[in-house]
Amino acid sequence: MSQVKLIISNICKAVGLGMGAAVIVLGILGVTTAETGVAMLGIGMFALALAGLQTAGK
Repeated sequence: MSQVKLIISNICKAVGLGMGAAVIVLGILGVTTAETGVAMLGIGMFALALAGLQTAGK
């Protein structure tokens, strides 16, 4: 069970990092709006919060 929690935590961290990078790239390219960027960053922050809560329980 511990291995599954570690994998889920790593996936959540990767989603958070990926969303941040995607917002930066899409912003530079001028493809996204501010509303979409904020929503994507919110999803990334949520994923990072889930990862943090899983590691805080140890």
